Amino acid sequence: MVIRKAKLKDAGEIYNLINHYAKEGILLPRSLNSIYENIRDFWVCEEGGNLIGCASLHIVWEDLAEIKSLAVSEEHKGKGIGTMLVEACLKEADELGVKRVFVLTYAQGFFSKLNFEEVEKIKLPHKVWGECVNCVKFPSCDEIAMWIDLEKVSIKHDAKV
Repeated sequence: MVIRKAKLKDAGEIYNLINHYAKEGILLPRSLNSIYENIRDFWVCEEGGNLIGCASLHIVWEDLAEIKSLAVSEEHKGKGIGTMLVEACLKEADELGVKRVFVLTYAQGFFSKLNFEEVEKIKLPHKVWGECVNCVKFPSCDEIAMWIDLEKVSIKHDAKV
């Protein structure tokens, strides 16, 4: 199993994985065009030549980034892949000098275990007025906002990614 930056050839599999969960209402859908435009944001997990997980780190502002589109194939859930993808995103954010990383999620327990704390969405104005305002769920979003302050946690820089 390998965690690596996404390549253009991964876009179709990323699209299928994300939109599988979008059909269930767990993730927001992403167009194939959006994935291509943001391919450099994505990390993927690959096993035996198959893409089995993905996550993206999207820079929002000088000190703020968002982890988006975290998805692991149904067959590979519970094996720590989601954690490894989040850790890869956090390591990259730390290397870029980002101070805080947030998520909008339904998986509060998962992110709590990774030291994310619940926060009011109003504390994320760049997200709310930059992207959320155009979302089909706005203004009635039921996702939970959580963030982690990278200056207060230790990021593993020796992680194998």
